[in-house]
Amino acid sequence: MASTDFKDYYQILGVGKTASEADIKKQFRKLALKYHPDKNPGDKAAEEKFKEISEAYEVLSDPEKRKKYDQFGRYWQQAGAAGQPGGGYGPGNAGVGVDFGGFDFSQYGNFDEFINELLGRFNTPGGGPRTSYGYSTGGPGFNDFGGFGNAQAPAGDREATLQLNLAEAFRGVEKRLNLGEEMVTVRIPAGAKNGSRVRVKGKGMANPYGQRGDLYLNLQLTSHPFFQFEGDNLVCELAIAPDEAVLGADIDVPTPDGMVRMKVPAGVKSGQSLRLKGKGWPNPKQGRGDQLVRLVITAPKNPSAVERECYEKIRAQRTENPRQAVEKYANLFG
Repeated sequence: MASTDFKDYYQILGVGKTASEADIKKQFRKLALKYHPDKNPGDKAAEEKFKEISEAYEVLSDPEKRKKYDQFGRYWQQAGAAGQPGGGYGPGNAGVGVDFGGFDFSQYGNFDEFINELLGRFNTPGGGPRTSYGYSTGGPGFNDFGGFGNAQAPAGDREATLQLNLAEAFRGVEKRLNLGEEMVTVRIPAGAKNGSRVRVKGKGMANPYGQRGDLYLNLQLTSHPFFQFEGDNLVCELAIAPDEAVLGADIDVPTPDGMVRMKVPAGVKSGQSLRLKGKGWPNPKQGRGDQLVRLVITAPKNPSAVERECYEKIRAQRTENPRQAVEKYANLFG
């Protein structure tokens, strides 16, 4: 990866390198809410920003990935592969044990340059031609200096976007994916949200030795005409009539798994939200979330003659002026 491709995940999330897991999670939630595609329909810049902060959180929220990222910087993925048994180079591999701890990688344009220089220090005599990773592909001299003769090119991960409708994401679903060379069945657990990632082990790109990386699915939820997300809460708007707002009422509310009866207290305001505990989005770790019902007082567009007469009587007998509190601001700049 060239230096210009390096992504500073701490800078992307707006946290310091000593930030705690709780601080990272809190900042991610804040940014995810701001740049979520549902909040910015059609905004490609917001969509890219959302993907970027999701990628940063995916790394910094994982202790192992964060440790490698902090140690190796722009080369954390390559160095991570290098540390695996049979990976062909780096700590943990038989032969030359190279300690990368505290090493300054910034002087190299890419990881290949580092490997080439590293192997060059051993001054391998009689080595055959080198691969793109700096390995010798033959020659007795090279095997005498560290046992890299069985080096293997790392397998590669790959990513894909998978769209789900709200019902699939709510209940969980199995999807058949065509990877070109094969069909695979993937189980998406209940409670998936926009930006969720699902790892499918061993379905990534293969190296010449048949080893395969992983497939990462980035989940996108199609928009819904009634339900929306605000953070971890499921939110909907529900119209109520003026008399229901004044007198209170028991009304039916759609939830993801059926209609429920909700009590509207007398005197509610338009825009006020009521909470339905345990009727929101499923969370694999915390159970079912809540559903927020935002009330919108809606006046009748075509009242009947009787309704009009009743409203005229109410207007004539009304004792409160709903705008009295703001009359003091008149002529403020006069």
